[in-house]
Amino acid sequence: MLEIVLAGGWLMAPIVLCSVLAATIIFNRAWMLRRRRVMPSGIAEKVSAWARQRELDRKHLEELRRSSPLGRVLAAALDNRDRAREVVKEAVEDTGRQVVHDLESFLNTLGTIAGITPLLGLLGTVIGMIKVFSAIMEAGVGDPAPLAGGISEALITTAAGLTVAIPTYFFYRYFRGKVRAYVVGMEQQALELINTIEHGNRQLRRSELGWG
Repeated sequence: MLEIVLAGGWLMAPIVLCSVLAATIIFNRAWMLRRRRVMPSGIAEKVSAWARQRELDRKHLEELRRSSPLGRVLAAALDNRDRAREVVKEAVEDTGRQVVHDLESFLNTLGTIAGITPLLGLLGTVIGMIKVFSAIMEAGVGDPAPLAGGISEALITTAAGLTVAIPTYFFYRYFRGKVRAYVVGMEQQALELINTIEHGNRQLRRSELGWG
């Protein structure tokens, strides 16, 4: 393997560096984007239990906020539960944008790696072919060794670039789709909570006015 890397020339160095960086990001996102970390089950039931027991105080909201990205979104709604629906919705949207930004961390870097590694391989191909034609100009076609070296360098860098780019692009699209699915799920749960809050506020106003 080391001989192949060395035979690919100096452009193999950035390609190998990109592969290490891509692998690091993929393992990081696979760990951070686990469903039980982003949208753990039981949060809605926990919030409902706190509401029934009148325990929606600052301590419990802070616990909810620290529990998960979904918890941050729901806590934003609960922080503003005594305000108008538009205010609650705006707070949820602001927090949601921050949560999405955190979930998408390093994904742009992953997409960039998927885009530039084939170009690095193509550059290696061009450099290898330049060496081939330079060898032909200097020594003609009688000695195949210089020609084989240039062609080998061109093929190795191209193969290396594609080998890094293809799985990197796959995981880039996979993680982007996973984040979008989480966003839809969090929006749905936040909307349900907003509706519950609005219903509770309406009942509270009716009881204060003596409407029963």
